[in-house]
Amino acid sequence: MEVFHGSDIIVDKPQILTANRLLDFGEGFYTTSSYEQAKRWAQKVSIRRKTSAQIITKYNFNLEAAQKNLKIIEFLRPDQEWLDFITACRNGKLPLIDYDIAIGPVANDTVYSTIRLYETGVLNQAETVARLKVETIGNQILFHTAAALPYCKFLNAEQIYG
Repeated sequence: MEVFHGSDIIVDKPQILTANRLLDFGEGFYTTSSYEQAKRWAQKVSIRRKTSAQIITKYNFNLEAAQKNLKIIEFLRPDQEWLDFITACRNGKLPLIDYDIAIGPVANDTVYSTIRLYETGVLNQAETVARLKVETIGNQILFHTAAALPYCKFLNAEQIYG
């Protein structure tokens, strides 16, 4: 399956990086199956890093082989399990689940405002999940461990701006 990574640089050799911010599925190398989402990520990275380059790198993700050899957690929809997992990751708490790859919905800025209401106690878990089900939510595929990286093979890169 083809997956994409949006950045301001070509990433021909994905690496597990320790982020300077807390992300949905923890540390690792983030991709998506959506070209448009990777484009938005490239724009955000370019703004955050104050560069003009926006680049989408494309990979082949051998999902079938990964499923046979690695520990994969997959969230099919924004449900209670997904909410608990990303809330823990975004709060710097390590999930109790051992995994090499995580696949599931993205808590984008709109979604994350709903999650903040949950974290602060304004919404309960059921109310939060109900709100999230009506959001348009993209997907993300995180390569969380070094063992996962060989399943993500560089294909090419495209400069979309700068």
